[in-house]
Amino acid sequence: MKSYSNTYIFIFSVIMVVVVAVLLSFVAMQLKPLQDLNQEIERKEDILASVGEAEDVSDVKDKNAFIEQEFEKYIADSYVVNFNGETVDRDAFEVTLNIKVQADKPVEERLYPVFVYTAEGGAHKYIVPVRGKGLWGPIWGYMAFEPDMNTIAGAIFDHSKETPGLGAEINTNWFEEEFIGKKIFNEQGEFVSIGVLKNAETANNPHAVDAISGGTITSNGLDDMLEDYLAGYVAHFKEKRTEN
Repeated sequence: MKSYSNTYIFIFSVIMVVVVAVLLSFVAMQLKPLQDLNQEIERKEDILASVGEAEDVSDVKDKNAFIEQEFEKYIADSYVVNFNGETVDRDAFEVTLNIKVQADKPVEERLYPVFVYTAEGGAHKYIVPVRGKGLWGPIWGYMAFEPDMNTIAGAIFDHSKETPGLGAEINTNWFEEEFIGKKIFNEQGEFVSIGVLKNAETANNPHAVDAISGGTITSNGLDDMLEDYLAGYVAHFKEKRTEN
């Protein structure tokens, strides 16, 4: 039986580690363009979903081509503003793809993308991304606003690790539809966000929705996310409301 010295075993192990690392790096490089494309398609699909478009995506053969076509058709414009409501020369979709970087900054230092949706009849809605923390990981979503920059026209949320049947319910239709028609400014024009309230009567409250039963921490996280992230759009929203 052959015996190998410790030096031989060590050198062999090092070579194998290097070979495996090179192969993994090569595979990652080959897959990255596809991963980037999938991420872009997912973001565009969510943006469209916030205004009720691309709902029949599951019925098409080429999802990517369909989403790209719908996005080009309905998203007429996009831009980026800062906390003061000033337009910034940045690509809105690029900022959205890297929203985690923005979310980790103080509210005053973030960049805020806005996507302009134009319906077939010509009506506009304004879509903005939001990001925060749930119970087990990040939560995020897109909020669509009517031209008054106050009334919510649609909302879509998602998560990475929330508990099925509890916090994970934030991405269900019944929860997202609660937000439609709610308002983020009160009658005095003050920003009040949308509260996600537990055991509260919200039907007649224009600034609140019902929290998820059993999903208290996720609901609180979503409440905090909306107040934190929408606050960065207040200056811009108020300016747009004056224009309209």
